[in-house]
Amino acid sequence: MFDMEEGEIRRALRDGKIKVSVYGLGHVGSPILAAWLQAGASGIGVDVDEGKVLKLNRGESPVDEPCLTDVFRKALEEGRLKATSDGEWASRETHVKIIAVPTLIDDEGKPNLDALRSAAESIASGLKEGDLVILESSVPPGTTREVLKPILEELSGLQAGKDFGLAYSPERISEGRALRDIVESYPKVVGGIDAKSTEVAASLYSLVVKRGVIKLSSDLAAELEKLAEGIYRDVNIALANEIAALCRRLGVDYDEVRMAANSQPHSHLHKPGTGVGGLCIPVYPRFLIWKAKDLGMELPLTAIARTINENMPAEVSRLVREGMKRLGISDPKLAILGLAFRGDVPDSRLSPTYDLINHMFSMGIREIVVHDPMIREDVKLDEIGVPLTNDLIEALGGADIAVISTDHSVYRMKSSEMFQLSDKLRLIVDGRHVIEVDSLPSGVLYVGVGRPWREGG
Repeated sequence: MFDMEEGEIRRALRDGKIKVSVYGLGHVGSPILAAWLQAGASGIGVDVDEGKVLKLNRGESPVDEPCLTDVFRKALEEGRLKATSDGEWASRETHVKIIAVPTLIDDEGKPNLDALRSAAESIASGLKEGDLVILESSVPPGTTREVLKPILEELSGLQAGKDFGLAYSPERISEGRALRDIVESYPKVVGGIDAKSTEVAASLYSLVVKRGVIKLSSDLAAELEKLAEGIYRDVNIALANEIAALCRRLGVDYDEVRMAANSQPHSHLHKPGTGVGGLCIPVYPRFLIWKAKDLGMELPLTAIARTINENMPAEVSRLVREGMKRLGISDPKLAILGLAFRGDVPDSRLSPTYDLINHMFSMGIREIVVHDPMIREDVKLDEIGVPLTNDLIEALGGADIAVISTDHSVYRMKSSEMFQLSDKLRLIVDGRHVIEVDSLPSGVLYVGVGRPWREGG
């Protein structure tokens, strides 16, 4: 396929003759596989998690994402979908191999690429002349050619750019709308290790996405572009958190300032909050900081922004402490609203709520309950003995303090409505500015991360 002309590639994909394997069936890999199936390809999903493999072989989505199950069931009925934990077999059976496994940071700030290396070894064992390998995982710059390429070449005996194609194309999705983002929302960015790899990958992606393909000069440029997207948001959120703290001290509502500032087209202030979670934005700055250090340089702005956002759970805990002091509350029952790292998604990976709970423990608060409307069980909370409930009335019942950690839609209400849910509530710490403060009963307090203290009575 690597030697096929663009017209041949297009016909082959539309006729279902091109087979694609996707390594990693998580929140990124599953929608990627669905997008290719939707475009007409035959697909094999690969994952070490046998539970995900079993689900996909039944036509069910391994992750909770809109529309995926419908796509998988249709492809399964048409004989175009299989799932396996045998990555070598999947590589032998397919022409295009897409890597979408997680890449993490260890406790020392070093990238953990073990899953990527494992996938690469499986692919290399079944790699054939004419195949195309595409990395979509977010990685430190240089990973495609310095880590992935040597593994593929050494184990397969083939040469990248000559015998097979190799490119990097970053995923650009948000949970809860992943398939739509891939197919409709954004252009696809592609950078190959050589011109031919770029062209072949771009030709294929142009049949999958509707917003077109942006071809970059190299895989290195494409890797860096992906990280720059996330770091822009991290820095902007840190700026929002910093200005929000000043607004609170000045007695000004940050939301009012943000609204007015963003009416100017060159200003795009983000929202403040309890922290930044998920496996994307908290990780990307660390990748770039590590790479810069390896090159003998520093990225002070990126590092400071990351520190500000990592300290937000501690900042919210200080507001809890101050509110308790003002009200004379000791040994309270605390309800934390939201476990997910972002509103209206059922994903708690690297959620700032975990750090917030640890800070509450360090303050001596032991009676804590966490509410989340979308997450039914959580191993981490079980391990530390914190109950999780989907019932908001149950969570707030008997609670002295409510801390809003996630901007789930269900929490968007007037303050009077929240106090109707609990007859004991005396303090609301709004970490996401979701509460509309209309009235406060006598003897209670409200504060937001970027809103001044409000006292009822």
